Amino acid sequence: MNSARMLAFAVLAAAALPVAAATHTVTIEGMKFVPETLTVKKGDRIVWNNRDVVPHTATAKGAFDSRSIAAGKRWSHVARKAGRHAYVCTFHPGMKATLVVQ
Repeated sequence: MNSARMLAFAVLAAAALPVAAATHTVTIEGMKFVPETLTVKKGDRIVWNNRDVVPHTATAKGAFDSRSIAAGKRWSHVARKAGRHAYVCTFHPGMKATLVVQ
């Protein structure tokens, strides 16, 4: 096989490999979600890390619900539903954020 064909084959083979999902972190601290807006790809994992002294939730109606995340604990979710998902802490409704899944 000549070098041009080998290069073309290598490029096609690399394009066929699945891309590894990424992991993103949302920190819950000071009664806020940080970052307030996070954009991820379908299949990515999001970890909510509660650094506050009280429990919180990350709840997007119809998309995900962490239930109670105790102080010092974390919860993760794999993004499978594309779109803009506004979410809140059901214990503290003033805490709002958005997860954008592409």
